[in-house]
Amino acid sequence: MTADVTIRVARLTDAPRLVEIYAPYVEKTVITFEYDVPTVDDFRQRMANTLVKYPYIVAEQFGQVVGYAYVGPFVGREAYDWSVETSIYVDPDCRHTGVGGKLYAALEKIVKEMGILNLNACIGYPATDDDKYLTKNSAQFHKHLGYQLVGEFHRCGYKFGRWYDMIWMEKLLGDHPADAQPVKNFNDVRDVIREKYGIE
Repeated sequence: MTADVTIRVARLTDAPRLVEIYAPYVEKTVITFEYDVPTVDDFRQRMANTLVKYPYIVAEQFGQVVGYAYVGPFVGREAYDWSVETSIYVDPDCRHTGVGGKLYAALEKIVKEMGILNLNACIGYPATDDDKYLTKNSAQFHKHLGYQLVGEFHRCGYKFGRWYDMIWMEKLLGDHPADAQPVKNFNDVRDVIREKYGIE
């Protein structure tokens, strides 16, 4: 039940728990193309790097973090400032309970306040429907949230002795005006996020 789930900004002290959530995806799936589980220190540094400019949020249920989501630069050049890449991971025991949808809904509210217009998701994609390490669930989840397929790269990822495709899915959050205003830093909109959405 997502009624019991609250969303807040991640703290660096959450790193150990976030590594616990992330580890099974590294060790048992191709949802991430990463081979080795990062150390808590490495993960904490990744979080800190993201929070310099972008949102990094967690979902809590009964005092326990059960998922997290964040965005980062899409490419890294100034002209891409209005586009970001999204990432989301939910405790395997809490998948298909609505936690992921709640995280993404909050993330969209935050990035809209920043002035971001394009969300891009990079998703591993299996060649068959019976792959033991990867399903099409992530692509289906994003499609359900309004993302559309915009590209596919073939056999570009190799993990567990198999080649995997990678797809890009995109969601547009608003109009793209000719006089685009600069994107705001996440830290500059935190008071607004707190007041409007109760995200601490």
